[in-house]
Amino acid sequence: MHTQGAEQTHHAPTGDRPAPLRPGRLPRHLTGDLGASLVVFLVAVPLSLGIAVASGAPLIAGVIAAVVGGIVAGLLGGSAVQVSGPAAGLTIIVADLVLTYGWRITCFITVLAGVVQLALGAFRVARAALAVSPAVIHGMLAGVGVTIALAQLHVVLGGDPQSSAVANVAELPQQIAHNHTPAVAVGVVTVAIMFAWPRIPALGRLRPRRIPAALVAVGTATAVATVGDWPVERVSLPDSLAQAWTGPALPEAGQVHGIVVAVATVALVASVESLLCAIAVDRMHDGPRVRLNRELTGQGAANIASGALGGLPIAGVIVRSTTNATAGGRTPLSAILHGVWVLAFVALFAPAVELIPMAALAGLLVFIGLQMVKVAHLRDLSRHREISVYLVTLTAVVVLGLLEGVLIGLALAVLVSLRRLTRVTVLTEERGGRWHVVVQGSLTFLGVPQVTQVLREIPTGARVDLDLHVDFMDHAAFESIHAWRVDHERTGGHVDIDEVHENWYERNSMQAPPSAKTPPHGLARWWAPWGMRRGYEAGDPISGMLLAGAQEYHASTAERMRSLMGRLAHHQDPKALFITCADARVVPNLITASGPGDLFTLRNVGNLVPRWNSDPSDDSTAAAIEYAVSVLGVPSIVVCGHSHCGAMKALLEGAPQDSDDAELGRVGRWLRHAGPILERSGPLTDAVPAAESVRRLSQANVVQQLENLLTHPAVRQRHEAGLLELTGMYFDLETAMVHVLDERREHFAAVPAHVLPEQHGDEDQDRPREHQPR
Repeated sequence: MHTQGAEQTHHAPTGDRPAPLRPGRLPRHLTGDLGASLVVFLVAVPLSLGIAVASGAPLIAGVIAAVVGGIVAGLLGGSAVQVSGPAAGLTIIVADLVLTYGWRITCFITVLAGVVQLALGAFRVARAALAVSPAVIHGMLAGVGVTIALAQLHVVLGGDPQSSAVANVAELPQQIAHNHTPAVAVGVVTVAIMFAWPRIPALGRLRPRRIPAALVAVGTATAVATVGDWPVERVSLPDSLAQAWTGPALPEAGQVHGIVVAVATVALVASVESLLCAIAVDRMHDGPRVRLNRELTGQGAANIASGALGGLPIAGVIVRSTTNATAGGRTPLSAILHGVWVLAFVALFAPAVELIPMAALAGLLVFIGLQMVKVAHLRDLSRHREISVYLVTLTAVVVLGLLEGVLIGLALAVLVSLRRLTRVTVLTEERGGRWHVVVQGSLTFLGVPQVTQVLREIPTGARVDLDLHVDFMDHAAFESIHAWRVDHERTGGHVDIDEVHENWYERNSMQAPPSAKTPPHGLARWWAPWGMRRGYEAGDPISGMLLAGAQEYHASTAERMRSLMGRLAHHQDPKALFITCADARVVPNLITASGPGDLFTLRNVGNLVPRWNSDPSDDSTAAAIEYAVSVLGVPSIVVCGHSHCGAMKALLEGAPQDSDDAELGRVGRWLRHAGPILERSGPLTDAVPAAESVRRLSQANVVQQLENLLTHPAVRQRHEAGLLELTGMYFDLETAMVHVLDERREHFAAVPAHVLPEQHGDEDQDRPREHQPR
């Protein structure tokens, strides 16, 4: 029975498009977005000015980029909470471009980079930008951060930055020894507050850390310099926007080659940084997932507008985006409003902005640069054995330059990947004359000699369990293993092959001649029972199998699930309450192809739903239904029965229902709730085979439990309002087929294998794969 329901009302959607606004939702989102936009605005103003200073661009260029990034990228982008603007990761590139070509040609490069981003988004290749190794990206950003910090540290100390990071390091002792101007005090105050402010404890209800540290640091330094009337260089803004506009200029003919390289560099770095930032902040909210191609298109449009108006290149900024998500922003409105506030503030309060000392902005950039070297990235990359790529990229960016450093990092990342491709581990263990061999890694022709050598050392005639924990197997590897297996079995041995992840050997062996003496019956998948895997013996302790299963999970699955479970850890939004039997042969997530968080599962003997206020009462089942419907707001309830159900067999045989002394007395009393089923199933005479009787009874049981559900007030109210659908399912153990109850509750029909989940066109391709809905 399918009754189509309306949209769920209790939880934010996790699909691609925001759910329609409903009564009570608009004010909540509007309030959160408005508050978040003000917080992000307070962070954006000093950061935008500081990045403009570090880039060697006009100060107003940072303001223009902040305004355009907020409004244009917010309107046209594909992320709900990402905030775009001038990014520290582009600082070195822009500074070099300004020094080489001048500011107006740099604006022209920004416009062309935006056009490239628009083309990449139109051709739907956003995911290709994510193919760059994270170790290279993080190493590049860390190198940029170190370079910025070294350059701006000279400004904090009252001097001027040198031409390169190496020169900045060499000149630093001289700078420390001989420059002691008021600008030094301003810079030191700024850096000290940036470090100390996030660590100030809460004082009762007063939580100082809610005020952005950048605002406090720059505001305090400005106040100290103004009250003390210190002779320091301050921010200088143009008298009007018309005066500020410079606009792009065409390059000379001899500069075309360099311009092409610059456009590609800006487009690539801005795109990758924006997409990585968008995916990162997706973990901080439960709203719509980012559409990568649309986000790339929005970034391209923003860069075209920023370059045309004389602004800096734009990218998604992790500091502003995380601030937005933390402050309660949930829709692009917060990013758009933040851009409006920046424009209004600079237009109306330009004199206040011009009080800011340049040394305060330099101190802010020193702190930001150091923050770009993240210890968390070091730990993660070290765990994945990619720390060498990170460190080499960082060093090369600082010493040689951004483009050279990235190319070196990419080359090293490719070499590391090739080395991993050739790595294979072979472990052997002999127990009681039975050999257990585990092959792990990527099994290519390069690993064949190592595997063959180990296999040839196994004694003739031995029984062998060969576990292939491989993520790839080429034809050469298959032929070597298959040839060994054939030879081993011809000489009296026995080989069981178990493939844990992909059935590489099985697929190849289907095309090979059946020369093996015994069939490869050990081809178990991850869903197979223990007895079909891992050399399980009848006498092995079950606790050992549980621990072995947990070890296998940690080795093969936990790492890949960590990101998903991190998002689900603090919030559940199941799509259905799934009521089924406690029978160990029924695995709900397997037969519905669902994952963690999809099903709120209720299991009991016979998948029974006691009627509301039944006697005897059952608070456990009623509580689960009440919680799923009233608290979690599930839009669907499924009752799933199955063939060969022990509870239905007991009901047919007349389980004792009244004796407290009977061994199964409690089972009998529980089966009182199934009393009406015998009447519904029709006459079951001795002429009807036992299996057919159980089938009829199990299917009648599903229909009865759907009716029992409607006696629960919460279920009935939501069902009658069209907010909840009820579905009956039946799982045939012998055929492993799922059947669904038709609309009129007359019969169960098998779900045909060719019916697949509806595809959502190109929009699904925009979304990171771990966030796609089922």
